[in-house]
Parts: sequence; structure tokens; C-alpha cells
Amino acid sequence: MHILKSLIIAFSIYSKIPVPQFEWKEEDMKYMLCFFPGIGAVIGGCVYFWNYLCGIFDVGVICHTLIGAAIPLIITGGFHVDGFMDTMDAFHSYQPKEKKLEILKDAHIGAFAAIMLVLYEMVYIGAFSEVTDKNLLKIVCGGFFLARCLSGISVVSFSIAKKEGMLYLFASSSQKAIVKWSLYLQTIACVCFMLWQSLYAGIIVIVAAFIAFAYYYYRTKKEFGGITGDTAGYFVLICEASMMIAAAIINMAM
Repeated sequence: MHILKSLIIAFSIYSKIPVPQFEWKEEDMKYMLCFFPGIGAVIGGCVYFWNYLCGIFDVGVICHTLIGAAIPLIITGGFHVDGFMDTMDAFHSYQPKEKKLEILKDAHIGAFAAIMLVLYEMVYIGAFSEVTDKNLLKIVCGGFFLARCLSGISVVSFSIAKKEGMLYLFASSSQKAIVKWSLYLQTIACVCFMLWQSLYAGIIVIVAAFIAFAYYYYRTKKEFGGITGDTAGYFVLICEASMMIAAAIINMAM
């Protein structure tokens, strides 16, 4: 029962997919992060299905691209975008670490948050429009799953900047050994799927994801002394964008 509740909690927090509601208890969150990548699987499936429909009904490039890029936002409700924007404000404040952590908690957004989100979406949508090869698209769809596997691994492995907040609650409530191995196995399965679609393209896209992962660790350690719930959202977006850009470059080179 705790496992089923962990699944429901994961989808309740990280997506807008309707799920049963109940009172959350700490023991119900032990395995929640194990199911976080499942939201990525739903996103990837929906993006691929949308591409399939576009092929059947001969949907134009602009409509195909914009709706395809909007699908992750629709499914997650922009949950990770909020963290991305807060993190951008903190990064560009050039303040001491303590002040940056305060900025992360501020509910208001600054100019840099808006500017960097617009820039992000322009790059992401541009890259998405270039991914036309079906195998490459499958790899990108797998990337939504991989980004969340890596994000979950960071929660139970990296230093946490604040001993408070949702991320700290999830990290402290998790059965870390089980969660880690579950996410490791899911990561391996996802990597195998991506390599099966195309060895050459799969390697490049996967490397892009792990470069983003390494950068995330380095930047958050340097700027904040660890990760927070906001930076976790930031990572999901930069990881997805890194894989999308890598896939677009491969597609254009084919």
C-alpha cells in the first residue's frame, strides 16, 4: 500500500494528471522518487503520439513544434519552470550564498527570470523543430524519462543546501538505498532504450544529459552549497534542453 501511495504522491506533485487524493504521511513518501521518472514516460509517450498524429493529418511545422514543446508544460503544469525561474534570479543576483538562498524562496520573479525563460523556450522550440528523424524523436522522448531519473538521483545523492522545504522532506523521508538502486536501474534501462534506437545518436544525447548533470552538481555546489527544490526543477529543464539541442544538431548533420 505504501508503494501505491508513493506512486500517487509522485504524480500528484510533479504532474497535473488527476489522481486520488488522501492525507500524506511520511511513511507514504519512502519510495515516491522511484516513480518520478514515470511522469517523464508519460510526457515522452504524449510527444511521440502527437508527432504520430501530425504525420497522419499533415499538421504544419509551426503547430507541430509549438504544441509538441507545450506538452511537457501541460502535463507538469509548469512545475519545473517555477524552479528554473527562481534559480535564474538567484544565479544572476551575484549576491552571497545566503542571499541567493533567500531569493530562491521569494515568490516574486525578477527580470532575469523572465529573460532567461524566454531565451530557454526560444532555443528549446528551435531545437525541437529540427528533430524530424523518428529514431531521434524516440531518443528525445526517452530523454524526458532520463532527466527525471538523474534529478531523482541528485536528490538522494547530492548535498542539500537547506534543511527545510519540500526537497529536504522527500530526501529525508526516502528509503535512500532502495530509491537509488531503483533509479539506477531505470537509468540503465532508459540508456539501453536510447542506444537501441541509434547507437551513435544515443551516445551523443546521453552524454549531453550527463554533462548537464555534472554542470548542475558543480554550479549548485558553488552557488548555493547544494541543491534545493527550485534547482531540481532547473536541472530537469536544462537536461531536457541539452538533449534536445544535441538531437537537433545530429538531425541537421544527417
